[in-house]
This record gives sequence, structure tokens and C-alpha cells, in this order.
Amino acid sequence: MTFIQAIVLGLVQGLTEFLPVSSSGHLIFFPYLFGWTDQGVLFDLILHMGTLGAVVLFYRHKLLSLAQAAFSCQKENESERRLAWYIALSVFPAGIAGYLIETNDRSATIVGISLIVWGVVLYVADRYAQRRARTVVPTELTHVSWKDIATMSIAQAVALIPGTSRSGITMSAGLFRGLSKTAVADISFLMSVPVLTIAGAVKIFEAVSLGTVDIPIMMLVTGFLTSFTSGMFAISFLLKIIKKFDFTPFVVYRIVVGILILWLL
Repeated sequence: MTFIQAIVLGLVQGLTEFLPVSSSGHLIFFPYLFGWTDQGVLFDLILHMGTLGAVVLFYRHKLLSLAQAAFSCQKENESERRLAWYIALSVFPAGIAGYLIETNDRSATIVGISLIVWGVVLYVADRYAQRRARTVVPTELTHVSWKDIATMSIAQAVALIPGTSRSGITMSAGLFRGLSKTAVADISFLMSVPVLTIAGAVKIFEAVSLGTVDIPIMMLVTGFLTSFTSGMFAISFLLKIIKKFDFTPFVVYRIVVGILILWLL
């Protein structure tokens, strides 16, 4: 692996993790596209840790508020206390699915098909939410129910399939539940914190204990820092975009890239 490859993959991860276009799919596709040796699951994991750091920093005030509310008995903290526990419990569907199902298939064909299929689902969810919003006020973050989080949590488990997009499928699920675009984005990002933290800790422990860390530390650091900084930009970009526009540009992008992958690879 070269520094250029580490930087490019870090940028790819950071820019696509929070956009509904599948970061894992792009990390599989780009090495195919440029003829690089596959960087492996461990490097991908380090890149995901970089974007985890980005979401923690971006939502630091909200995360601190939720952590404080989780164990508060004051009535005014009830909605945040409920949300905090919903977010914490959201890890279980993905955790169970990850434990029971082998998800290391890095097939570009699966990525291409997933990009197209779940892109269409995102389009349908977006159109459904727009039609529903004409007669029913969308649910905001402070009023989400356990059913809303449960639906998005199950969707997050499906995102283990390469090319699906964790943010894309959880946002689709939230839109089908009648949540606002800003609410589904916030919940999707907040849900990523516990699941990526646990998954990252487990995988890194396995890699270190098995002695499979064969990538130079400087490459890992480069990838981490690049994904972290570009991830901060991507979060801010998406939140601004969805306040003014719908998800159609992301849907078109997914379908075009999916077709290119299936055609070229």
C-alpha cells in the first residue's frame, strides 16, 4: 500500500460514510477500479474508526447531553433519556446479525446490485415521505418512538451487505416511519456511534491477538486522519443538502455507479 492509496481510500470513506451511497461498497470498488491490491478488512475498519471520530466530534454536545440524560430522573429530561436508551439498544440487531452471519464477502457484483436496489428503496422512501408530509407533520428527533428506532435498527443490520449503505438504509427506514429528513439523519449518525465502537473494538482485538496487522502504522494513521477530516465535511454537507433538497441526487449517483460496477467488473 502507498500513501496515495491510503489518502484516496481515507477520502472515499470519509466522504461516503455519511452520504447514503455506501462507503463499504466504494472501498471495495475503488481498488478494483485502479488495479490496487485489496486493502483488507482491517484497513477498512481503521477508516471507519476515523469517521466514527468525526461523528463523535460533530455531535459531541448532543452525545454528552444524551449520556447525562440517560441516568437522570428529572422529568424535563424524559425525552432525551428515552432517546439515549433507544440509541444504546439499537446495536443489538446489527450485533446479532454480525455474529450469526459471515459478512466478509467483498464481491464487486454484490456491491453493484446493492447500490441499485437500495438506491431505488431510498427513492421510494423519499417520495413516500414527501407525500405524507403534505397531510401529516413529520416526527422530529425529540418525539421518536421505540418503533421508529427498532425499524431503523433492523435496517442497520441489513447494511452488513456490502453496497447497501448503513446511513442510506437507516434513513430510508426512518422516512417510511414518518420521521423528518433531519431527524433520520441525526438518528442514523447517532446510531453509528455504539455499533461502530463495539464492532471496531472487537475486530481490532481479533487482528492484534491473531497477529494479522500487516499494514504499516503510518498507513493506518494516514487513512484514519484522512477519513476523519473528510467525514467532518461530509456530515456538515449532508445536513445542509437535505434541508433544501431531496435524496434524488444520491439515488441517481447510486444507480449510475452500480451500473458502471456491473458493466466494468
